Amino acid sequence: MKRKVTIVEVGMRDGLQSVESFIPTATKLSFLKNLYAAGVRRIEVTSVVSKTAVPQLADAAEIIKVSNSFNNLDAQVLVPKVNHAEVALQAGAKHLAFVVSVSGEHNQSNVRQSPSQSVAEYAKIVSILPQGIKLRLNLATAFDCPFTGPVSVEKTLAILDDLIPLAADSEIALCDTTGRVTPDHVDQLYRAVQQRYPAIDKWAFHGHDTYGLGLANVYSAWKAGVNIFDASFAGLGGCPFAPGTTGNVATEDVLYMFEQMRVCTEIDLDAFMKVSKQARALPGAQTGGRVQLALERACLTS
Repeated sequence: MKRKVTIVEVGMRDGLQSVESFIPTATKLSFLKNLYAAGVRRIEVTSVVSKTAVPQLADAAEIIKVSNSFNNLDAQVLVPKVNHAEVALQAGAKHLAFVVSVSGEHNQSNVRQSPSQSVAEYAKIVSILPQGIKLRLNLATAFDCPFTGPVSVEKTLAILDDLIPLAADSEIALCDTTGRVTPDHVDQLYRAVQQRYPAIDKWAFHGHDTYGLGLANVYSAWKAGVNIFDASFAGLGGCPFAPGTTGNVATEDVLYMFEQMRVCTEIDLDAFMKVSKQARALPGAQTGGRVQLALERACLTS
């Protein structure tokens, strides 16, 4: 195997949040158990947000508590504001992921704040973070906004100029919120941030597959030197606050591509397929991806 990548499974948060009917906590925990059994060691397990805005994630505290019982599991918890971070930490979260949008229109729709207000929230979270707690920065609409269209590299760099000095050792994920970005834009932005912030060595990519470009964009980010990738089992996902978006890039598609490229993920693709199949059976879930169905057809014709 050449080079190793880290897959951050975001299906339990980004994937499930768009399913309207409440998924029993026991079902969510079965996903967690099966993902762990497949070798996944980094999972965005939930988000602490308004229970009114995203009722699907109302059981966040219990999910966090159970996730802490798995050895060597890096359980990531998304938080959009400092009060959510405080609740997550009280529940036992050891890895927080903060989200802010480059686009003012999307940030207002997503968290009811301007980007500058969210930057201030991020500073507050950094100031209260206990020693040993990891922090990730998710930069939504880094490439494209569902309301205003393409986001320039310069605009993304401008907000990073404000954010990076607050926590220079944080991992930073650039997020294609709409799935409309093309591989050349992905390459351009990652090369721009690497040139501007050479001290940052933990860049991640979060992609959606709305227009069928998710896997191509993952490959483009990998070619640009990125080694951390968000993906969702069965291609579940789609931001409730970004009209027209569908699911995240499917984890099984990412695993298959890297396995064929002889890039190490340390995840068992065959075992992971069971999780994908389980997700496809969820009532009301919008799934995506190609590998699950392709392998099932191959089994039928072999």
